[in-house]
Amino acid sequence: MKLFSKLTSHTDLVTGMASRLGADLGEMILRNPDTEAAHYRSMVMKCTGCRNPEGCKSLLEANDRLDEAPNYCVNKADLEALCEA
Repeated sequence: MKLFSKLTSHTDLVTGMASRLGADLGEMILRNPDTEAAHYRSMVMKCTGCRNPEGCKSLLEANDRLDEAPNYCVNKADLEALCEA
């Protein structure tokens, strides 16, 4: 997969997972744009190293809402902390 295609795909996975969990990435970034934009970028970059992006994509396609991120999600802790904020 080419670099920009991969980044776009994983950006969609991160925002999709956040949305299904009820986490507001926009609000996170607005709280502190300099720090949180870098945090968001870090989450996308971590996602590019995921071993199961197809499983994640299937999970997101099959669910409008999730109670928790799957255990294989490299951003599980970040996303769940964001839900608690």
